[in-house]
Amino acid sequence: MGLCIYYNIHLVSDATGETLNAVMRAASAQFSNVQPLEHNYYLVRSERQLARVIDEIEGAPGVVWYTIANEELRAQLISFCRKRGIPTLPVLDQAVHMLSRHLGMSANDSTASQHRLDTNYFDRMEALNFSLAHDDGQNVEGLREADVILVGISRTSKTPTCVYLGNRGVRAGNIPLVPGVPPPAILDEVTRPLIIGLKISPERLMQIRQQRLLALNEHAQTDYVDERAIRAECTDAARLYQSKNWPIIDVSRRSVEETAAAIFNKLNEYRK
Repeated sequence: MGLCIYYNIHLVSDATGETLNAVMRAASAQFSNVQPLEHNYYLVRSERQLARVIDEIEGAPGVVWYTIANEELRAQLISFCRKRGIPTLPVLDQAVHMLSRHLGMSANDSTASQHRLDTNYFDRMEALNFSLAHDDGQNVEGLREADVILVGISRTSKTPTCVYLGNRGVRAGNIPLVPGVPPPAILDEVTRPLIIGLKISPERLMQIRQQRLLALNEHAQTDYVDERAIRAECTDAARLYQSKNWPIIDVSRRSVEETAAAIFNKLNEYRK
């Protein structure tokens, strides 16, 4: 097996980024010994949000794929990338243009919107906003109204999984497990939400964290990537899940979509 090649890929979306992630994984799978360092930016709909994205891209150049409908934001992103020689790809443009020619109609007339503004759409947007407002231990009191609470150590895909669940209408929040810090008491108090522990193998976690530091151009050796510390984190998390009798999902080799599917199954059983 040859040396693994890492590259930064920035996925910028004015929605949930589900399409971008699916295309990126399918494309990357065509290359052996290649590992993308993902930078995901969801719900980018304002100049302020785009400015933060641009700062991130400038700090870790690579390639930029995007699905942004707003022409002004698209133009700003493209202009920035062109000046710095950063390749960009508007992932949906060719598909939309082909359909436009085939159907003999402009996408701007009736098909530009990704969503129908029906009751289901607004329910999903409410759930998505809930997930974003209760990410990474924020607003813990509001978690009493969640459908699902995900608990896990750093880099167990808590945030993207909650965003995915929110886009499917599930009110999800997440709590990070921090070494030396007890989990919030609300986890022992809530009765409505299903609490799920996210498990990951130490080997996989070390690989993910090392990739994260590479993406940030950080080379200092800390407990964040120390093998003994990582194994201790994984062991402590497993003991917590067992002591609380929470259902556990192993995310070591699961995509966000696969993790979400497992959560849907457990949530359906819980509701029954």
